[in-house]
Amino acid sequence: MSGFNIQEMLAQARQQAEKLQEKMQQTVVEASSGGGSVTVKMNGQKQVLRVVIEPEVMKSGDVEMLQDLMVAAVNAAGQKVDDAMKSSLGGMLGGLGLLGM
Repeated sequence: MSGFNIQEMLAQARQQAEKLQEKMQQTVVEASSGGGSVTVKMNGQKQVLRVVIEPEVMKSGDVEMLQDLMVAAVNAAGQKVDDAMKSSLGGMLGGLGLLGM
């Protein structure tokens, strides 16, 4: 038989999944739109933690523009979370020897 042990590999995968989940809970990203007019802080579970809107944006009275800036900032933060997860996941899969599969 080869040295391939499925039980050991599953245990490692479970352990790595737990580590990834812990890391994502601790991950916090920030993204902005409109040159910093709207800033969103989001955690690794894609929960919005904070939204900052610069007062100048409110003074313009352009609600549609503010809505667009909000959507852009939230989407950018979500993409940063995805990128962080892919980066972490890639490192963990490499540690399990799965990248070549």
